[in-house]
Amino acid sequence: MSNPVKAVPQLTLRAVILAIVLAVILSAANAYLGLFAGLTIATAIPAAVVSMGVLRLLGGGTILENNIVQTGASAGSSIAAGVIFTIPALIILGYWDDFKYSWVLAIAGLGGLLGVLFSVPLRRSMIVEEPLPFPEGKAAAEVLKAGENPGPGLKILALSATLGGLIKAAAASGMRLIPDTAAGAGFFGKYLGYMGTNLSPALLGVGYIVGLNIGIVVVSGSILSWHIAIPLYHMFFLDTDPALATSIAGAGAEDIAGAIWSAKIRYLGVGAMLIGGVWTLFSLRKSLLSGVRSGIAAARKGSGEQVAETERDLPMKWMLVALIAFVVPLLLLYQAIVGMWSVSIPMAIIMIVAGFLFVSVSAYLAGLVGSSNNPVSGITIATILFASAVLLVLLGEGGKMAVGASGAPLGAVAAIMIGAVVCCAAAVGGDNLQDLKAGYIVGATPWKQQLMLGIGAFSCALIMAPVLNLLAQAYGIGAPTPEHPNSLSAPQATLMASVAKGMFGGELPWTIIGIGAVVGAAIIALDEWLKATGKTFRVPVLAAAIGIYLPLELMVPIFLGGLLAYLVEKRHGLVGSHDEAARDRLHRPGTLFAAGLITGEALMGIFIAIPIVLSGRADVIAAPESLQFGKYVGLAVLALVAWLLYRTGAKANPNA
Repeated sequence: MSNPVKAVPQLTLRAVILAIVLAVILSAANAYLGLFAGLTIATAIPAAVVSMGVLRLLGGGTILENNIVQTGASAGSSIAAGVIFTIPALIILGYWDDFKYSWVLAIAGLGGLLGVLFSVPLRRSMIVEEPLPFPEGKAAAEVLKAGENPGPGLKILALSATLGGLIKAAAASGMRLIPDTAAGAGFFGKYLGYMGTNLSPALLGVGYIVGLNIGIVVVSGSILSWHIAIPLYHMFFLDTDPALATSIAGAGAEDIAGAIWSAKIRYLGVGAMLIGGVWTLFSLRKSLLSGVRSGIAAARKGSGEQVAETERDLPMKWMLVALIAFVVPLLLLYQAIVGMWSVSIPMAIIMIVAGFLFVSVSAYLAGLVGSSNNPVSGITIATILFASAVLLVLLGEGGKMAVGASGAPLGAVAAIMIGAVVCCAAAVGGDNLQDLKAGYIVGATPWKQQLMLGIGAFSCALIMAPVLNLLAQAYGIGAPTPEHPNSLSAPQATLMASVAKGMFGGELPWTIIGIGAVVGAAIIALDEWLKATGKTFRVPVLAAAIGIYLPLELMVPIFLGGLLAYLVEKRHGLVGSHDEAARDRLHRPGTLFAAGLITGEALMGIFIAIPIVLSGRADVIAAPESLQFGKYVGLAVLALVAWLLYRTGAKANPNA
């Protein structure tokens, strides 16, 4: 249930200005980190912490004002992710020689605004009627409440945030005292074995919040990839791929496993995501239609006096008008690329359909495992595959026509343009639901949050092209060149470029994608059987797909965090209990500790980005090699954090 509140200031001028400033700064930092390391940092929680400090200096600041700030500032990660995962592919393909301001603004700005619109009818289905965990949204709400009512909770939050921040500073992206992951691989006869875990305390926190069920499902998906599919491919199919076999000749077991996963096995997850995305949208059809109908009904009530303030979304009629207004310029953009209305109109239709589909998928995945672990790049690959398949039919051999300075295939460029809009929409949509979850918990007004995220997203879009051009001129993007030997690798954009180009003259592992779809269908059948037999344990197909698609080491700490939450419940005899109030009271201290770990790591990640961007050196704060310790020290540190998290949860009183 949401917490009803009186008329408390929310969308104030100072909150809007602060949100825009933070969104712009954080999007620039995330653009660099994403191109450099292939990841972005969730910004909602750090923004909430900054907001509480700044607004307090300005003479107060309500919990709902701080919530508005974190909502708008969260666009700093979502727009950055949507842009850097896709648009640099146009540079890598050689279609552009620099980032065109008006095009980047149109793609990022309109894509982000579409993400806000598409996510509005999802709020009721995913947050109110069939609530998902939304771990970062729940964590953000705990941060906001702790700041509003300082007490033991704030102390827990501060201590765990300090711990998470210090460990992040010590990790490989900072001082390099400990590595980011602890992994090992070897051959057992012909079997290629691999095991590893990320050493991020934040992932432990995510796992604690989402629980053991989701933890088991995601790690099982990774086990399918890394303990079954990769060894089988190495033993029986590597000889059929001379290029891959040559590239890994003489490499160690760990590098071989990673190369096979990157080139082949991750596409199992793409196939599972494709079938899972369609199924998820189908299974949510009644809730989505209910959300649309309730939005229309609320709009018909005129001023909305009969609708609770905490249930008011953006008016549906204005959403439809805005949808048309946003799609028209994108249609013109696509026409400028292909020069054929018979192709550009279907491209716009694909963009709308795929946008809504994958915003729904993105929101669902964000609800399960959090925005930081949301495989937006996998969603975008699925979009590019779908768009490319249609464009192959529409363009025929014309899709292979060379355009741009280096002769990029026209179809590949068009598919990237569609994928870029959908990627921005999916990133913003998933992030929007995370923010709305926090708002639902603290009693915010949904339409004000939705408006604020739209403002934040468009503000970030305004500065993305200059930032990208600055980074491209300073470091280079893509493969190293004599001018830029240490260029920003842009791993996701490189993958998008290869997928799009592969559809128009190259090769893609279609057999593996098809097997992944079959695996996804089998998981759906299993989950439906569990549902029909009344089992409490469920196997959401998209949770399994994300485990298949992402590296094993990211899923292991999520599983361990869920296991800790289970052990806390078991200690107090609440496993299987239907007393949700007691379970919430029990997990409140542990959730605060988990939220602090997420907060501290995210804040420190942003602080670390500042000297890296200013100096242009990734190792600017690295310690001497003599002070850099190995993975066993990192494992010991992670074990200490896990013990502290369990101890905090176990000492809670569910009857308090």
